[in-house]
Amino acid sequence: MPIVAKSIQPCLWFDTEAEAAAKHYVSIFPNAKLGAISRYGKEGKEIHGKEAGSVMTVAFQIEGLKFLALNGGPLFKFTEAVSFQILCDTQEDVDHFWSKLADGGCEGQCGWLKDKFGLSWQVVPTALPQLLQQPNAEKAQRAMRAMLKMRKFDIAALERAAA
Repeated sequence: MPIVAKSIQPCLWFDTEAEAAAKHYVSIFPNAKLGAISRYGKEGKEIHGKEAGSVMTVAFQIEGLKFLALNGGPLFKFTEAVSFQILCDTQEDVDHFWSKLADGGCEGQCGWLKDKFGLSWQVVPTALPQLLQQPNAEKAQRAMRAMLKMRKFDIAALERAAA
């Protein structure tokens, strides 16, 4: 019997912020939309501790990728061990996603940031792998040195460093 996965869908565990997070992410990405919202019922309150009628899950999509945001309580937190990478063709795109996702969160090194919900993102120009993997090792190393000094990526500065 063949084993077939219909799809793989990231499920993001929040304490109580699933709906706010889903709405936030949908507002940032141009090709995104909210989906169904499910609510906790009376059943199982002794286990989940949530009030009947409160949001349990929120489905949403970004660029056709389906996500599920779950209000599961304070037990689990996001770590940098899992992040979502946004590949950007232009500096305008890098600037847009960086500013929207970093707002209320914290900026990291080399294109990494944590948003206000604690979820890690990497905002990466599509030019970066090309600069780092080019055949000229000296140019690639110059691009690497420049990259390691950056928080938000500056495509023109990376290209100047490699040239």
